[in-house]
Amino acid sequence: MIAVNNVSMRYGSKVLFEDVTTTFFAGRRYGLTGPNGAGKSTFMNLLTGELTPQQGTVTRPAKLGILRQDQFAFDRFRVIDTVIMGNARLWEALEERERLYAKESMTEADGMRLGELEGIVGEEDGYTAESDAAILLQGLDIPDALHERTMSELQGGQKVRVLLAQALFGHPQALLLDEPTNHLDLDSIHWLQDFLVRYDGTLIVISHDRHFLNAVCTHTADIDYETIITYTGGYDDMVLAKTQTRARVEADNAQREKKIAQLNDFIARFAAGTRASQVTSRRKEVERLQTTELARSNIQRPYIKFTMNRPSGRMALECEGVSKGYDGTPVVSGFSALVNRGDKIVLVGRNGLGKTTLLKALLSDAPNLPAAPGDLDAGTIRWGHEVSIGYFPQDHTGAIEKGLTVVEWLHRFDPEAARQDIHGLLGQMLFSGEDGYKPTDALSGGETARLLFCRIMLQKPNVLVLDEPTNHLDLESINALNVALQKFEGTVLLVTHDQDVMEEVGTRVWHFDGGRIHDFKGTYEEFAASLV
Repeated sequence: MIAVNNVSMRYGSKVLFEDVTTTFFAGRRYGLTGPNGAGKSTFMNLLTGELTPQQGTVTRPAKLGILRQDQFAFDRFRVIDTVIMGNARLWEALEERERLYAKESMTEADGMRLGELEGIVGEEDGYTAESDAAILLQGLDIPDALHERTMSELQGGQKVRVLLAQALFGHPQALLLDEPTNHLDLDSIHWLQDFLVRYDGTLIVISHDRHFLNAVCTHTADIDYETIITYTGGYDDMVLAKTQTRARVEADNAQREKKIAQLNDFIARFAAGTRASQVTSRRKEVERLQTTELARSNIQRPYIKFTMNRPSGRMALECEGVSKGYDGTPVVSGFSALVNRGDKIVLVGRNGLGKTTLLKALLSDAPNLPAAPGDLDAGTIRWGHEVSIGYFPQDHTGAIEKGLTVVEWLHRFDPEAARQDIHGLLGQMLFSGEDGYKPTDALSGGETARLLFCRIMLQKPNVLVLDEPTNHLDLESINALNVALQKFEGTVLLVTHDQDVMEEVGTRVWHFDGGRIHDFKGTYEEFAASLV
């Protein structure tokens, strides 16, 4: 159980939350939601103890599982040891035991201490620690061959998965997870979902994956209106309850305001007359009926709409024998496919199997994009008549030129567009007022993603190639993107680990498995059902 009592946090004039008192109970799984900037990570840091509240107290259990954000903090340690460090009491006992055994001669006190340490190791399941840690790593797609390596030898996404295993290790009394599905493929997300549903402690999780929150959470703690309100159920349940509550209060206010207007009219007409007692009673009634003041919501919803200058030909893409490998190792081999106008293809499979590699190969000589012949080893690719492509890369590095303002960079893609139209488009994606003059060097990950969508909307292509577009987006932006892709009349090639987007957008699946790519002509749900 974690108890929060009268906690407040503000930065300057901006209030994140004030006088929050709430309890997170064992056996419940809480999603911590709210728009970007509402204070989710701040609140999570208060719960972990990394931040001290400006007012109030936080009471937490002794044994916490925390998803660490510093990928480099454990670089000198073995992967398996990094996971075991998730149980601090066990790790300290193992280290002290090793130091004692390394002594050339032990005193009687050393022997007594060793006995105590062996007791701690036994209590904390230390004799099966390495095998328990290995099971967690395997579930998160870290193969056995990497378990003895140092963390410095791993790639960034692999390090994040090891740190997630660290948080889960040792059966902590409470789990605090900030964006645990980042860098996980769909199989690993499903494994994590199953693990968390079985977990019997207190879980608090921040995620921008709506499907994950709905699948895992029994309750939702929503940060908005400068407070935290807990709802029963997952994310969709919270949105429904929150909307209904807001609508009910607004309707009540409308009725009260109508009644107050009638009473004030009576008071104005008879205040100076002989009906003083009736006027007094009506004034008291007005005071009683004062409407509930509605706090302003922090939620901002972008408006995404993909339109086309003109449709492509009936065939959007034809490829034959497409192959690409690295350092002599094939990643994509001999892939052939015909993509028709209007197909919405989702590329699925575990990380590292070639989804991004295939997209880059298909775009190696694509219309209105820079040529990249090194991204294709063999095969032929023919893009259809009148095809124009909007590309959202997984790696944003270098995607936006430095040394410009946001408006200047975006204007380059349509020099004839009026500045007013450019600002309007930026406003749709939540770049308000002076944000248009922000230097491109200073953009956050979320701002970079939203600006790339602005470019695509400005260019109005008929083929969208989107590689992990939901990374760095909050739930409101992901929902807006989901709806926009469903309504788009052109062709889509999409890599995402967001299951709701897969299910609601995709009409066809390219499944990467065991060095092969299976072309399934049907929705993701139909594809998933075919595997059962």
